[in-house]
Amino acid sequence: MDNNEVEVRAFSFLKELFEEREWPFPLRLQLDTECSASELAQKLDLPLDKIEAVFINGTAQTLDQGMVRPGDRIAFVPPGTPGPYRVILGIVKGSDQQKETS
Repeated sequence: MDNNEVEVRAFSFLKELFEEREWPFPLRLQLDTECSASELAQKLDLPLDKIEAVFINGTAQTLDQGMVRPGDRIAFVPPGTPGPYRVILGIVKGSDQQKETS
């Protein structure tokens, strides 16, 4: 991978969008400067309301807090990941999960 590229993946129905658009998987995208994960999703015309979290180099973050830099590996995660996996993956913290189930 080129130092000015990001490697982008998606899961579930977001991955289906990649297939519909005939994008390679993973998608390698030229990125010259850092941007938020939300800005990257907008550049790719991905539906923001269908993205719950983004993995940036293996760390789960929200679209707004995650910053993407050239050379990063990105994965967009849709809503619907089962509860225990959300905690394991870091999409929600244990205390957040307790609030969701209360």
